[in-house]
Amino acid sequence: MLDAMSRAALNLSLSSGVASLEADAWNRLAFNGLRGDLDSRRESAFASDSLLQASSDKPLLSQRNQILAQNAAESGELALRDLRREADSNSQRCVDAAESSSEQTGFNPFVSHAFLSALEDSGCVGSGTGWTPATLIAERDGALAGAAPSYLKTHSQGEYVFDHAWADAYERAGGRYYPKLQVSVPFTPVTGPRLFARTQETRAALASGLVSAARQIGASSVHVTFPHEAEARALEAQGWLLRIGEQFQFRNDGYRDYDDFLSTLASRKRKALKRERREALTQGIEIEWLSGAAITEAHWDAFFDFYMDTGARKWGRPYLNRAFFSLLGERLGESVLLVTARRGRRLIAGALNLIGSDALYGRYWGAVEDVSFLHFELCYHQAIDFALARGLARVEAGAQGEHKLARGYRPTPTYSAHYILDPGLRRAVADYLVRERAHMLAAIAADDESAPFRKSPQ
Repeated sequence: MLDAMSRAALNLSLSSGVASLEADAWNRLAFNGLRGDLDSRRESAFASDSLLQASSDKPLLSQRNQILAQNAAESGELALRDLRREADSNSQRCVDAAESSSEQTGFNPFVSHAFLSALEDSGCVGSGTGWTPATLIAERDGALAGAAPSYLKTHSQGEYVFDHAWADAYERAGGRYYPKLQVSVPFTPVTGPRLFARTQETRAALASGLVSAARQIGASSVHVTFPHEAEARALEAQGWLLRIGEQFQFRNDGYRDYDDFLSTLASRKRKALKRERREALTQGIEIEWLSGAAITEAHWDAFFDFYMDTGARKWGRPYLNRAFFSLLGERLGESVLLVTARRGRRLIAGALNLIGSDALYGRYWGAVEDVSFLHFELCYHQAIDFALARGLARVEAGAQGEHKLARGYRPTPTYSAHYILDPGLRRAVADYLVRERAHMLAAIAADDESAPFRKSPQ
């Protein structure tokens, strides 16, 4: 027999952002909800016909509380009002069956309240950025039961899953691709949970709620980028389109130290990496690992110069501002690792990483001097050193970069799920993704074959 909590209605709404929500409640869901790597068979209830289906034409949210949107003055960007609305009475089919079924997911700094609210409070997302926070939340009896970090987008920048061609084709055909709803961590190609909930039923309600919100707002589509594979597969079973990408990650197979890792490489590759590391640290360059209170505002000033130089050369306009880095250090402290290179008293380069419970996440790098191999040393070799010293399972070094392969970073698939409302565009994208997935899986297999590891014991 369901208890009172299970019988209570699940209320869905779009909030004005993560910063407006209570931090402890958010983090409990983000870190203690259903595991991202659950066996997909356990997720079958996610796509059950007994749940609210994303393909349904019936609005998930009540008519008297329709989602409202209006054009922001001059910028043309959609701004959301603070939304509060109750699910229809039939949404009780989505009530949670067992709150006690939650499992630990571990700490992923990018989905933390601290990280996401720092993006909002610094102004990196919000008015004028094309990233309007529109966080979908599910509440029961006033308590947070589910959430999805979602944003109303007016462009496709800062996502690392590229849909520019879809937008161009749709608009040439007379459609309007923007706005769209994006469920992601802005500017961050890191895999993690995206639909935070303790039960499959609440996750299904969130997925359905995103599609209903897109319909009522007038968005063309919903995009869930860099979820765990099981979460992406569950969305695919519910009618979303699955996309596969590739990253390169270091996997700690129980290595004692860097030399132990090197011993698994082919002789020629091993000698090349040893020479590369020696050459990077010539001319009196010293490396330092900094975390927590050891990172001062002077360090952030220097690193921001590095970041701006790299960003200007690679992207044209960097996404993050100086205020964000101060907030990051203030709010995440010991979860921040800044690897610096110093010549004498002058900082000449730095690589910014975040530390999770089982992974080191490399994010940004920059330098004010051009030193051979210093990029590889700070971003990849030092990251491996740190991960092995901490006993972390892997290093995720960000998007793209086949050069990582030669340094022991292995090809790893990434996932995204896409719900496109227009049937014509949906068919075209679905057809394209069939071919792209086959190509991507073949590329991952080929890259794995090219990895520098010994093919057989010496």
